[in-house]
Amino acid sequence: MDLHTAQLLTSPEGERALTLATGLPDPDSLGAGERMRREFAPELAAAALSQMGLRRRARAKLGPRADLLLWTSDGVEQATRASVSAWRARRLVSAGITTVLDIGCGAGADALAFLDAGLSVTGVEIDPATALLARHNLSTADAGADDPPGPAAAGGPRRPGPRAVVIAGDGVELAPGLIRGATGRVCVYLDPARRTARGRSWRVEDLSPGWPFVEAQLQADHATCVKLGPGFPRELLPDDVAAIWVSDHGDLVECGLWHLPGDGAPDAPDPDAPGGTGRIAVPASRSAVLLPSGVQAWADPGAPDFEVRAPGRYLYEPDPAVSRAGASRALAIQPPVTGSSGTRQPGGAPAHVWRLAPGVGYLSSDEPIVTPLATTFEVLEVIDHHMPALRAWVKAHRIGTLEIKKRAVEIDPAALRKKLRPKGPNVATLLLTPTTNGLSALVVQRLRDTPRNTLS
Repeated sequence: MDLHTAQLLTSPEGERALTLATGLPDPDSLGAGERMRREFAPELAAAALSQMGLRRRARAKLGPRADLLLWTSDGVEQATRASVSAWRARRLVSAGITTVLDIGCGAGADALAFLDAGLSVTGVEIDPATALLARHNLSTADAGADDPPGPAAAGGPRRPGPRAVVIAGDGVELAPGLIRGATGRVCVYLDPARRTARGRSWRVEDLSPGWPFVEAQLQADHATCVKLGPGFPRELLPDDVAAIWVSDHGDLVECGLWHLPGDGAPDAPDPDAPGGTGRIAVPASRSAVLLPSGVQAWADPGAPDFEVRAPGRYLYEPDPAVSRAGASRALAIQPPVTGSSGTRQPGGAPAHVWRLAPGVGYLSSDEPIVTPLATTFEVLEVIDHHMPALRAWVKAHRIGTLEIKKRAVEIDPAALRKKLRPKGPNVATLLLTPTTNGLSALVVQRLRDTPRNTLS
């Protein structure tokens, strides 16, 4: 989007065009275009109708709030899910942060979450058009520069309300001065763009701001939080910062790097947390956070890997964030329990859990464990994995709805399902994985009841 189009959309005439476009039953139709051009110049009509499609895409991440905002295509693609942005903002508040310097703020989706949490935000965006959209979007927040002061602390003066400023400029050049001039405890937030003229890129050298700048912020005296793609190369992660992989409703969405120096960094352990600690960002740690529950599981780099055995009665598919963080061992930890008298008692001995094959993510046990860190299945049957045997099993059991899951196997589940020709009233889940006996096909069902051994 060019600056002129952004100026049109943020003008009073643009607001009127957006209102009309919002009320059209089919903004993508030829009739909608004709209707808009009767009222507005062709350029504004097209821009307003384009926003309808962008808002529809953004709704999947931000919900109804997306309809109040202005977007670019890149801005929608890079926007963080609202639940993840809110989680991050809450963590910064609990760390004592009062001001966020959002370098490369894009359309301002994360900045809105910071404002919602009561944090002041200075956003910097190198593209003037996107900066103008971000300024408009932050003006829709309940908190802003013109809001009244916040409530007074008990017995103290009234606290100034959070403020939002968006600057069009190069964040790398402006960052030193903005950090020096910030009031309160500041955190630099970075969500490096991962797009080039060729489209979306996963190459580290294509990040903007560049990786050397990101590394420098993570070594600075101020707090820094960096949002990266979940597949960012582990070998490039700095050893002395916390890396947290985040999943939302089972989808792996990001890897965050956290540097929270000073007395404000919360580090009180929570024995209830899987892995033995509830710290937000322990330096040099690797952990997983599962939303919406907020459960955090920690990797133990000194622990030996699981033993390898044949499948037991139960099978566990760790949440992808848990797997990526290397925190699968936390599944076996039994938390403290509260007795009938209300007294806290130590957790039980670690559950006996093992892998099905070296390097395979699936875990197994003979006793059930309900854990927020994994999906639990009961193994019903182990069958021959060859095509004729699988097809015969599906036919004999009249399977019409067949879910196929796999790990470390070069199989296309959709293509395999088509070849098996499922037909009938019954439902089944088939899991293909290497085991100690080679490739195996396991018939499993998800556990929906709560066994006695519960990890929470």
